[in-house]
Amino acid sequence: MAIFNNRLTAEQYKEYFSDIHPPFETRDAALVEANRCLFCYDAPCTKSCPTGINVPKFIKQITTDNIKGSAHTILSSNIMGGGCSKVCPVEKLCEGACVFNLMDEEAIPIAKLQRYSTEKAIAEKWPLFTRKASIGKKVAIVGAGPAGLSCAHTLSREGVDVTIFEKENKGGGLMTFGIAAYKVTPEFCADEVNYILSLGGIDVKYNHELGKDISLEQLLKDFDAVFLGFGVGIARQLQIRGEELSGVVDAIGFIYAIRTKGYPSVAVGDKVAVIGLGMTAIDAATQAKRLGAKEVTLIYRRTQEEMPCTEEELNIAKLDGCEIIWLASPKKLIGNNGKLTQLECSKMILGEPDASGRRSPVATNETIVLDVDMVIKAAGQIPFENLIGETQLNNAGGKIVIDIESATNITGVFAGGDCVNGGKEVVDAVQAGKDGAASIMRFISFSRKGAK
Repeated sequence: MAIFNNRLTAEQYKEYFSDIHPPFETRDAALVEANRCLFCYDAPCTKSCPTGINVPKFIKQITTDNIKGSAHTILSSNIMGGGCSKVCPVEKLCEGACVFNLMDEEAIPIAKLQRYSTEKAIAEKWPLFTRKASIGKKVAIVGAGPAGLSCAHTLSREGVDVTIFEKENKGGGLMTFGIAAYKVTPEFCADEVNYILSLGGIDVKYNHELGKDISLEQLLKDFDAVFLGFGVGIARQLQIRGEELSGVVDAIGFIYAIRTKGYPSVAVGDKVAVIGLGMTAIDAATQAKRLGAKEVTLIYRRTQEEMPCTEEELNIAKLDGCEIIWLASPKKLIGNNGKLTQLECSKMILGEPDASGRRSPVATNETIVLDVDMVIKAAGQIPFENLIGETQLNNAGGKIVIDIESATNITGVFAGGDCVNGGKEVVDAVQAGKDGAASIMRFISFSRKGAK
């Protein structure tokens, strides 16, 4: 067993990391699916979208060849509608709510139709939005991820001058650095970010990290309001023996490396175990297999009924040849000369439901041992607790506490997205950015009136 990179040919990398959900190949193919839509009144698909995209409207616009209108309908509600059409778990959102599911028919491929319109808008740089004249107010945004970009675009459209401070050298946040490359390519992420910024009035300062290069105190002095949308990103540790061994990595860092270094540069083992069964675990497992791992096994401490990933995501991993061991939890990591060789797991049984409503796993006296040379930890992410603690922001375990107006306990500071909720979908972060922008507009409008 060994961990090394450059396992495959250039052609294999291209094939294995190509788009897993290809778009419609022709206009007619899109029209056939669009014309199946019943254009429901009070449509459940729209209700199930966190950003409230008017799904029947944008699909109807496709049927009339009004693609610009369709893209505008989508992007008015979700400025990252292009990316979300590729990464949203639509089977539990819009497509899962489609009335065709009640008729034992295939749901309308809403995501694919959304992609049909938004990809054209982004590729052809359609100027669908106009920025109002500057109102003389400045807002700082920390984080150029979905929440920050959504907030920035909404504010800039209203004439607010926005400056985004981003710790990475690219924008997009989770979309750019934390999602499997076969779902959304780095090139598309860059195009989407550039499209959002093309509105104008948004200045992005890359390589600027809160708590290191900038401080909340200074931002409050220099700007009329601040929006915090820096997400989460610290991998949860397993807290077991052997975690320091060579060959033990976290899923966030593993996926980040794939997104930034290129496929041939990322090393992967022969026998890989992935701990967890959320979306990040699936992404890590499938990409490890596609990088050339011979065996990939997902370890999950509950049963399939409790898994956090969707059935569709699980099927992707299965089709790629990944194995799943249910009711098992890592107990210790075993190595030789500092290198990982085995993973010992406790067999589990399910007890009473925990705080989340899922039945709690309880360890038995039985164990199983796997021969592995690489373990990828995907047991969840935790907030930037140390960073939050330095800012005097009210928080719950590192998650920023806000009120219904997206406001924190510090006047003029608003927040939204994963740094508040601990980690949800991209589409939830987009809506949080919109909510924050609306509250900031009310705040600075009140300040302007007060100044008079």
